[in-house]
Amino acid sequence: MATCVSTNFVHSNARNSAGVLSVGRGRTLAESLPRRCSSNSHNASSYNSKDPFLHLHPEVSLLRGEASSTVNIPRKDSFGEDLSESLGAISSQSNYNQAKIKVIGVGGGGSNAVNRMIESSMHGVEFWIVNTDVQAMKMSPVFPENRLQIGLELTRGLGAGGNPETGMNAAKESKESIEEAVYGADMVFVTAGMGGGTGTGGAPIIAGVAKSMGILTVGIVTTPFSFEGRKRAIQAQEGITALRDNVDTLIVIPNDKLLTAVSQSTPVTEAFNLADDILRQGVRGISDIVTIPGLVNVDFADVRSIMANAGSSLMGIGTATGKTRARDAALNAIQSPLLDIGKTRARDAALNAIQSPLLDIGIERATGIVWNITGGTDLTLFEVNAAAEVIYDLVDPSANLIFGAVIDPSLTGQVSITLIATGFKRQEEDEERPLQTSQLTQGDTAIGFNRRPSTFSDDGSLFEIPDFLKKKGRSRYPR
Repeated sequence: MATCVSTNFVHSNARNSAGVLSVGRGRTLAESLPRRCSSNSHNASSYNSKDPFLHLHPEVSLLRGEASSTVNIPRKDSFGEDLSESLGAISSQSNYNQAKIKVIGVGGGGSNAVNRMIESSMHGVEFWIVNTDVQAMKMSPVFPENRLQIGLELTRGLGAGGNPETGMNAAKESKESIEEAVYGADMVFVTAGMGGGTGTGGAPIIAGVAKSMGILTVGIVTTPFSFEGRKRAIQAQEGITALRDNVDTLIVIPNDKLLTAVSQSTPVTEAFNLADDILRQGVRGISDIVTIPGLVNVDFADVRSIMANAGSSLMGIGTATGKTRARDAALNAIQSPLLDIGKTRARDAALNAIQSPLLDIGIERATGIVWNITGGTDLTLFEVNAAAEVIYDLVDPSANLIFGAVIDPSLTGQVSITLIATGFKRQEEDEERPLQTSQLTQGDTAIGFNRRPSTFSDDGSLFEIPDFLKKKGRSRYPR
């Protein structure tokens, strides 16, 4: 996907020695500045270079909707006619099919997640980091023109001091520069670690700018570890509440859940690295569905149909190896790593995988599911079907499901599944509704109408346990 970026996004006197864009209230029009174009931010397509067939037949790449920048060798046909002009025309017609995705890391946690995405050679997206702290942005591998310092007049590049209000005002001060940064995107991920200053206060403003421009906006954020203190936890919840109103889809990942996937001897620094990595996996799991050509391709319009105005959503990531790897990967994407799912190599691999908020809430009431299975060249149709059965058996039959399958040679011997469950607004509304009089037992009064009902009946409760829940038994986790 061809990407053009301005080599002088702002006036030269606004760029400091750290290669960070220092923006105040002034605005420089990008159209008037020279631009540098590349096939993609931080990556060039590796698919064509690995496929000799595409070198001999570059027109196939173009017909598949890939950019003309991926075609390096012009070819003449048997009549000696140069095909570059006709192929260029095809490319210009096919480029509209390519969704442009931007990932914006806000604050320290979001920036660290973006750095990890770049290090992992993530394809098909454009990376940005946004921060009030110039020192924190110096070592980032993000292109200097994609490092956006906000709140120059307010913070003077010294950070937000852990104050979300300062982060919010800094983003408001640089709103026009944020608009220029997200311009042209079809989909924007806003990722941050909630609880601090810039990420907590700035992420809702940045997301709101993107959504107001008609861009599909997805927030993926983490909440603090318990040991980070009550103040950060409260600030995180306030930031999440503000962010929820400014995104199409919001995925919140509690850092404390990551502790179930690591040993008790895990160092603090590694725990924070794990938190950054789960943000990377969340973004990559969704973007790969759109950007990487697969056995079963998913159109961007399909993803938008499920994720637009979806509200709070849940994410599961499962990996597995072994004979039953596909089925186990699907189970790991929807279950806790502490549940006993069999003593197999797949289970051991799942314990090391990043798990999701689906640990606490089932996906049975989701109205939309986007899921993707990625495996090596040894991935079989039987395995794909086995994984699909696990997921389909759990979800509502009327739910809108979108499925993608991608072959990644680096995953030979392994299967990875990413699942996004959306549409939980209906569940939240149902739980807020008062119970009907016919549902109440003797002794219940109107005072208890809005309480959440119990599911047990033998001891005088309101509802009988469904058969499928009786088979599962009571969960060891609070719902």
